[in-house]
Amino acid sequence: MITLAPPLRRGTAADAAALADLVNFAGEGLPEYLWRGMAAAGEDPWELGRKRQAQKAEEGKIFVVDEGAGAIAALTGYPTPADPDPIPDDMPPLFRPLQELEDLAPATWYVNVLAAYPEARGRGHGTRLMALAEEIARDLGLGAMSIIVAGGNTGARRLYQRLGYAETARRAVVKDGWTCASDEWVLLVRQL
Repeated sequence: MITLAPPLRRGTAADAAALADLVNFAGEGLPEYLWRGMAAAGEDPWELGRKRQAQKAEEGKIFVVDEGAGAIAALTGYPTPADPDPIPDDMPPLFRPLQELEDLAPATWYVNVLAAYPEARGRGHGTRLMALAEEIARDLGLGAMSIIVAGGNTGARRLYQRLGYAETARRAVVKDGWTCASDEWVLLVRQL
């Protein structure tokens, strides 16, 4: 059982606005692009993003760093299957390289989102959250961690490499109307 001590806590629906920002940072703007495509006519895409993050928080899927004024960094993740299903033919091209990379790291705890507000970076929050992720993985009996990062996100890659993560594969980013500075997704894995 994982015990959280301040400044770590589980995210709540009250964190929804911060969580939408943080997931969008981690996703290189891809979440906002997707929310725009999913929003109904007249619906604010960011409101849709906040609702989605509030739901995930209520399901207990998000952990945050909160120094007293609300969430400033966040972590979400999940165990990958030991035997991934084949990628369906109708998977949108935008997601295919990400799924291919995730499938190359079976039976790991996959860090789906790790992000901090720019003004909160460089203060150890990423390291603290990654230590929590590893504790979760061990608690689940998993022997490895995985994460996918944009090739151009040198700050994040430096953090993960410092923590012992090694590059295991790359795939080209499919932009399909989405604007992104990176051209490749990079899979990093760390044995526990």
